[in-house]
Amino acid sequence: MDHMQFMDKALELAQQALEAGEFPVGCVLVHDGLVIAQGARIGVAGGGTGELEHAEMVAMARFETLENPPPPSEVTIYCTMEPCLMCFGALMIHGITKIVYAYEDAMGGGTGLDRSTLPPLYRDAKIEITPRVGRSQSLALFKAFFSRPDNHYWKDSLLAQYTLKQEVE
Repeated sequence: MDHMQFMDKALELAQQALEAGEFPVGCVLVHDGLVIAQGARIGVAGGGTGELEHAEMVAMARFETLENPPPPSEVTIYCTMEPCLMCFGALMIHGITKIVYAYEDAMGGGTGLDRSTLPPLYRDAKIEITPRVGRSQSLALFKAFFSRPDNHYWKDSLLAQYTLKQEVE
């Protein structure tokens, strides 16, 4: 499967979010080679700190409104940033088992979680994770976001510091 084809769509959404002053995360849900739902991060522009409207949550909410949604286990999610713990948990609960992401979340990424000590719902989930697809493009968006003088969202955070030290390949 050409992961970059779908990551490019997520990157477009992230670019649009960045242009709107939002945290540059975009994601698409794909089934049988078609984008069936999408989302971008909202709630940060203008100094907001909303933490529920992550791109993955927005896309999953749209997925839930589909008239005849495919089985979640047949859906792949493409995210420009590694899903956080909240989003990773929601993906597991929804039954989405294939996650492709671009840029690692050094501060709050959830995919590296040791699930062996968690309850069966999470521990036994069969998750396929593909990292670093489109990483350099996503990194460039995050560097642009954290370099903005008017940005206050996660400004001096571990993620901002880590991101600004990274080299775009």
